[in-house]
Amino acid sequence: MIEFTNVDVTYPNGYKALKNVTVTIPDGELVVIVGLSGAGKSTFLRAINGFVPITSGSVKVDGVEVRDASQRELRALRARVGMIYQTFNLVNRTTVLNNVLMGRLANVGFTRAMLGLWPEDDREIALQALERVGIVEKAYVRASDLSGGQQQRVGIARALAQEPRVLLADEPVASLDPVTSHMVMRDLHRINRELGITTIINLHFLDLARTYGKRLIGLRNGELVYDGDIADVDEETFRGIYGRSVTPDDLLEGAQL
Repeated sequence: MIEFTNVDVTYPNGYKALKNVTVTIPDGELVVIVGLSGAGKSTFLRAINGFVPITSGSVKVDGVEVRDASQRELRALRARVGMIYQTFNLVNRTTVLNNVLMGRLANVGFTRAMLGLWPEDDREIALQALERVGIVEKAYVRASDLSGGQQQRVGIARALAQEPRVLLADEPVASLDPVTSHMVMRDLHRINRELGITTIINLHFLDLARTYGKRLIGLRNGELVYDGDIADVDEETFRGIYGRSVTPDDLLEGAQL
C-alpha cells in the first residue's frame, strides 16, 4: 500500500510541485495520473521512491516512512520499486540482456555486475522478463539497434527483473507512435493484471487513460483535483483537471472523447 498524507513538495527555487496531497493506493491497483505539464505528476512518482524529498507530510510504502528512511532503507525500498522512463534510459552500446540484468543490481552487487558475473538464476529472471514483454529473441541484440517501442519494452523488462512490488511509469509512451503506444500500455495493463504489481502511470493522452485505466488521479498546479473511477469521468471532469476543454492534442490520435 502507498499512502500520501498532506504531502507538500517545494523545490529549492521555491516552486511548489505538490500541495497538501492525500492519496491511498491499495496493493495491486493500477492508477493513471493525468494533468498538464508541471502539474506535479513526475514529482508524485518520485516522492514514492524517495528520488524527490517531501517538504512536509508523510509518504509510506508498505508501512515504511519514506521521508525519514535511512540510506539503507531507501536502497531496500528502491529495489522493490521499478521505474520506467519516458526516454528509456538504456545503455545503447551493450546488449538487451545486459540492460535487463541491471534490474538485478541490488541483488548481485556493483562489482560482479560490472565484471559480467551474473548468476544463472538472475539471467533466467531477466530472460523471463523479456519473454513477458514479447522480445526475448532480442536478448543478444545491441539496444541501439532496437526501435523506440522495443527499447521501451526493454525498460519494462528491466523494471520487472527487479521483481518489484510497485511499478512507476513516467510518461512511458510520450515518444512513441499510436500503434506502439497501445502495445506498451497493453503490456503494462497485462503485467498488473497477471502479476498483481501495483502500477502507477503518468499519461498525457486522455483516451489512453480511459482505455487502460480504472482509477484516475488528476493533478492541477500540484493539487489533487480528482480521484475516482475513470468510468465516471466526463468532459467537465477533464476541464476541472486541465482548466480548459479537451483538445485533439490531448488525445493520442486526435479524435474526440
